[in-house]
Amino acid sequence: MTTSTSPEFKAVQVADPLGPPGQHGPESPGSGKSKRRGLIWLVFLLIIAGVAGYAVWRASKPTTGPVVQRRGQGGAGRGAALGPVPVVVAKVTRASIPVYLNGLGNVTAFYTVTVKSRVDGQIMKTDFNEGDLVKEGQILFEIDPRPYQVQLEVAQGTLARDQAVLNEARIDGDRYKAALAQNAIAKQQLDDQEQLVLQDEGTVKQDIANVDNAKLQLIYANVTAPITGVLGLRLVDPGNIVHAADTTGMIVITQLQPIAVLFTIPEDSLPQVTQKLRAGMHLSADAYNRDNSKQLASGMLMTIDNQIDNTTGTSKLKAVFDNKDNALFPQQFVNIRLLVDSLTNQLVIPSVAVQNGQQGTFVYVVDENSRVHLRTVQVGVTTNSSADIISGVSDGDRVVIDGTDRLIDGAEVRVRKAGDLDKAPGSNAGSAQTGRDRSRKEDGGSGKSGDNSKRRHDGGASR
Repeated sequence: MTTSTSPEFKAVQVADPLGPPGQHGPESPGSGKSKRRGLIWLVFLLIIAGVAGYAVWRASKPTTGPVVQRRGQGGAGRGAALGPVPVVVAKVTRASIPVYLNGLGNVTAFYTVTVKSRVDGQIMKTDFNEGDLVKEGQILFEIDPRPYQVQLEVAQGTLARDQAVLNEARIDGDRYKAALAQNAIAKQQLDDQEQLVLQDEGTVKQDIANVDNAKLQLIYANVTAPITGVLGLRLVDPGNIVHAADTTGMIVITQLQPIAVLFTIPEDSLPQVTQKLRAGMHLSADAYNRDNSKQLASGMLMTIDNQIDNTTGTSKLKAVFDNKDNALFPQQFVNIRLLVDSLTNQLVIPSVAVQNGQQGTFVYVVDENSRVHLRTVQVGVTTNSSADIISGVSDGDRVVIDGTDRLIDGAEVRVRKAGDLDKAPGSNAGSAQTGRDRSRKEDGGSGKSGDNSKRRHDGGASR
């Protein structure tokens, strides 16, 4: 039986690219390459993300104990390559250590005087320059003295007249005494004359006081410095008229030698100071600049304020300094170190040896086998350069003062002197330098050989 296929059915079969249900035709070459390229990029990005995540996790993970221990003990790895850690050590000694109280102070002039006129008048002349150091009694201003000279002359004239009247009354009194002896006058007349003499004597005394007052006003016409100190800026100029009742002054004088510093300490520290002062001791005080890098002056504690400031819980103290070099100036802020005691026969180490960590306060001690041991210590008084150790170390122990940042408990160390280069014995520095020199020589030799061969070649060619 012969089956015939219609042309229409064949056309439909050829035109259908998908074929029977559940089957697909072959993919295009461009589509396959695009899928493979996307898959490769996806894998590549996953690898990068994994490496970055591992790096972040590794960086944030703290160093474990066994790894650090292998480094300190010279085991395998980078710690073993570094070798013993070079450190600088210092011995624990017994010495005296001072006890200081620190406070913030304000420099103030020992005396401050606002110079004023004691008489009325016109300023004729000034006998100073602003900022000069003047002595006590030195003339600063000259006020017109003529009105006071006239007053002096008037008072002197009145005194002369009243003295003549007094002399006449005394002569009359002598006459009345002689007449009374002869019963020529009544006694009442003599008594009246004696009282008149006393009145004239009182008048003369008053005239003498007027003369002295006129002389004093004439002296006050020259305004002088009441203390030795440094002048400020002039507050009134020549030609102006000043009055004794003026509230403003003419110039301000501050005494800088000696000079005072007012500073505060906590109220809890006050008993230490009061006990020393009541015992008659003189406590020394040192003045430093703002950052405590330079000592400006040395002086003595003078007194303590009679009350505590309840708003700040501090007490105010006053120290005096000679200030010979004028290092201190009024209204200057300084740091004060007050020496209140000195502890003797104490275990003392350099303050840089004291470390702070999770264990508390500790130091690294080097034993006879050149290994360090972490020891917690109790620190007492601390100064800028040394620390008083109450417990934790013994006299003669060696503590690390440089190189502590690379140490762990039990690490092997190499003691070096302060200032030496941080280089371990047998390092590769010398061999590396020798290798560089040898390489430089070989390069030079090969260069010379090449030049010689080149010259021989050139010579042969020319021949």
